[in-house]
Amino acid sequence: MSESVYIIGAGIHPFGRTEERSGREQGVYAVREALKDAGLEWADMECAYGGSAAAGSADIMVNELGLTSLPFTNVANGCATGGSALAAAQQAIASGMYDLALAVGFDKHPRGAFNAKPADYGLPDWYGQTGMMLTTQFFALKIQRYMQLHGISRETLGRVAEKAFRNGAKTPHAWRRSEIDLETIMNAPMINDPLTKFMFCSPSEGGVALILASEKKAKELGAHGVKIAKIAVKTRPPDSFEVFQPGVSVKEGGKPTVLASKAAFEGAGIGPEDVEVAQLQDTESGAEIMHMAENGFCKDGEQEEWLANGWSALDGKLPINTDGGCLACGEPIGASGLRQVYENVEQLRGRAGERQVAGRDGKGPKIGYSHVYGAPGLSAVAILER
Repeated sequence: MSESVYIIGAGIHPFGRTEERSGREQGVYAVREALKDAGLEWADMECAYGGSAAAGSADIMVNELGLTSLPFTNVANGCATGGSALAAAQQAIASGMYDLALAVGFDKHPRGAFNAKPADYGLPDWYGQTGMMLTTQFFALKIQRYMQLHGISRETLGRVAEKAFRNGAKTPHAWRRSEIDLETIMNAPMINDPLTKFMFCSPSEGGVALILASEKKAKELGAHGVKIAKIAVKTRPPDSFEVFQPGVSVKEGGKPTVLASKAAFEGAGIGPEDVEVAQLQDTESGAEIMHMAENGFCKDGEQEEWLANGWSALDGKLPINTDGGCLACGEPIGASGLRQVYENVEQLRGRAGERQVAGRDGKGPKIGYSHVYGAPGLSAVAILER
């Protein structure tokens, strides 16, 4: 595969709660927005990949979009559903089979969703009986361990959430659009120690669609696109400690995020120092902290200095989660990974409005990085460039 692939259209349905639309209808809305952005019609699409975790099969969307007989593949890969759909669409064009492809993700979760069952993940019943299928407990335990090993304070966790809500207030597609001060975050009801309610994301709704094109087609259309430099997806290696894993190995093992990040950087021919804007999985504040190091943007423990100095803020040396991330947008599983890529497309095209990142030359970022992480321990990284 050698064909360069570009994202030439991006559409989003606002995240949050939309009672009058089903999850699939929010996906259809996003597709129509992406087609409009690309200046194309649904009949122009040559293939499609998409999915949701709880809102039905993506290929049913043809009922609303049109019966054009295109091959439409349903994708189901947990929190990496959107990232996997994007990878499949990119590969379909890079292989030379198609010139235009759609990647779409959507979902609609009620309050109190994410009630996974142990058997669905190959785990014994006792794992659920201890409460560990409740992901708030797992992630709290994981960040507790990380804080002890690397000297991270609770205040740094609070600063992550403070930044998320500050960025979300500037983002039209975000769910939580009010700033929350650090004191309120720190003194909010404790969910699972050390994480308060404002340090967790919530199940939500939304849809995202991206239109991909070959280099030839992008030039033919005169499209204002961004290039996909590399996509990498990795599952957990031996001796890792990931969500829905019933034990911790004495030996320090590898991490899926480290593997995906390394593969993406090698494939793109760049390093972490070249990235000018990043979207990292922030299921809770601790996840963003750990993923900063796992993706190579700092060393373990340096996050204290980063957050205290505002280095990951919109005007910092590496702005992270510029649309508020999962903390401000919530997490519709099928759409969440594509939201990150959508945000980077907007940033690289200079269309991010109040939250636009200046970039190192003041003309907007040239390299955008997105990372999604989910059960049962898998990561997907996408690097874009303009």
